[in-house]
Amino acid sequence: MKKIILTALIAFGFSNLHAQEESKSPFTFSGYVDVYYSYDFGKPENHTRPNFFYSYNKSNEVNLNLGLAKVNYSKGNVRANLALMAGTYTQYNMSAEQDLLQNVYEANVGVKISQKHDLWIDAGIMPSHIGFESAIGKDCQTLTRSILAENSPYYETGVKIGYTTESGKWYLAAMYLNGWQRIQKIEGNQTPAFGTQVTYKPSDRVVLNWSTYIGNEQPDADKKWRYFNNFYGQFKVAEKVNLTTGFDIGSQQSAKGSDKYDVWFSPVLILQYKPTDKIQLAARGEYYSDEKGVIIATETPNGFKTYGFSANFDYLVTDNIMFRVEARNLSSKDEIFTKNNLPIDTNTFVTTSLAISF
Repeated sequence: MKKIILTALIAFGFSNLHAQEESKSPFTFSGYVDVYYSYDFGKPENHTRPNFFYSYNKSNEVNLNLGLAKVNYSKGNVRANLALMAGTYTQYNMSAEQDLLQNVYEANVGVKISQKHDLWIDAGIMPSHIGFESAIGKDCQTLTRSILAENSPYYETGVKIGYTTESGKWYLAAMYLNGWQRIQKIEGNQTPAFGTQVTYKPSDRVVLNWSTYIGNEQPDADKKWRYFNNFYGQFKVAEKVNLTTGFDIGSQQSAKGSDKYDVWFSPVLILQYKPTDKIQLAARGEYYSDEKGVIIATETPNGFKTYGFSANFDYLVTDNIMFRVEARNLSSKDEIFTKNNLPIDTNTFVTTSLAISF
C-alpha cells in the first residue's frame, strides 16, 4: 500500500512540474534607470558638454541619462523584444529620428530557421553589432562611454541572420541595414548598407570580435562610400582583473567617385580591477583621430585629434544597484574645447551616477 501511495505521489509531482513548465509565461519584463550628475570644469553656459558626447552630456545638473522599460517574448523558435526609453541619451542620440521613434530603444522579432542549428533571422530596431560598449551603463566597465563608442552606432535597423556554433565558441552574423545608426533612411538615399560580425570565444576568459560596416551616408546624388572596421578583445587576465582593448578604423570617399579616402581611427584600452565583491576600479586610455572631420567636425587646422584618460570607482550597493564616480580628462591638438567661453585645448569633467536594474 505504501509503495502504491509513494508511486502516486511521485507521479503527481512530475505531472505538477510539467504543468508548471507549460504554464510558464513566455514574457519577461525588465527595467533600468540611470540618474547622473556631471560637472564640466569648462562651465558651458548651456549646460551641455561637447557635441561629440551623447551620453551623460549635461553639465552641472542632475538628470536622467537613460530610463528603460523592456518586454521580451521567447517561445519555441520565436523571440521578440520591445523597449521604450527616456533621458538625455534619448534626447541627443535619437535627435535625427522621427518624433514617434525617438523613444524606441529596441523593437524586433526573430525566428529560428533551423531545427538542428542555432540559426536565427531577426528584423527591426536592434542594438548595434559594433563595439563592446552599449547605452546601458551597468554593462560597461566605465561610467561614461569611450569616444569611439559615442561616435559609432549604438543601434541599427534592418535584417540580421546570425549563427552560433554548437560549441558556443563562434558567432557569425550578416546584416542588411538602413544606414549608419538610422531607423529611417536619408532622403534621396537608395543605397543599401551592410554589416558583418565574427565573435570567437576560445575560453570563458577570452572574447575576440571583428565587426564591419559598408554603406553610403549621403543622398545618392553625392554618394560617398564608407568602410568601417571595429576590433576588440576582452580578457580575464586574473581572477580580479579584466582587460579590454579596442580599435576602430574607418574610411570614406573624399568626394563622389573619388579614389581618395578620408580616414579616422581610434584605439582604446580599459583595465578593470575588482578588489572586493562590492568595489570595481577602472582606468581608461584612448585616442581618436579624425583629421578630415568625417565623424567629428571641428573646422580647425588639424581636425579632431584627441587623447583621453579616465579613472573610475564603482560601488555595488546591492546586486542591482550601482553607484559610480569617474574623473576624465581630454587633450586635443587644437583648441576645440572652451572654458569660460574661451577656446582651450583641454577638457576635464567629473561624473557620478546611480543606476538600478530590475
